[in-house]
Amino acid sequence: MIEIRNVTKSYSKMKAVDDVSVTIRENSVFGLIGTNGAGKSTMLRMMAGVLKPDRGQITIDELSIYDNMEAKQKIYFIADEPYFLGNSNAIDMQRYLCSVYPEFAVEDFYNYLINFGLDKRRKINTYSKGMKKQLALICGVCSGTKYLLCDETFDGLDPVM
Repeated sequence: MIEIRNVTKSYSKMKAVDDVSVTIRENSVFGLIGTNGAGKSTMLRMMAGVLKPDRGQITIDELSIYDNMEAKQKIYFIADEPYFLGNSNAIDMQRYLCSVYPEFAVEDFYNYLINFGLDKRRKINTYSKGMKKQLALICGVCSGTKYLLCDETFDGLDPVM
């Protein structure tokens, strides 16, 4: 379960997230809806432990998420602009992700690459935006984590794919 209790995050004098509390139960789909600049991405980054709340607490299965590797292994965060290791290819990413996520589904990963037509040896920095989004989604699905956080994951993906 993900528990968010009285979380606030500000950038300079602007509050991006203001006193948010919510419980997200296991085996559920939860969506954040709001206008541009409403704090959705900031909230997801805090839930993933990338950002630290100014106030309040976020726990994953009763573990504090920020600076806690055990808790972070339970979550895979697909950012709106996915990050990949510099000058890497899909094989490099798979090896890295296996070192972070013990339940990473290697066989599924390579099957998805084939199904999506992604060359496992091609440098990711030469992929199109849509191809990078596909790879990010494949990594998330194969991570084997209990929770998958998606920030505009399908933006830029070809609907046919």
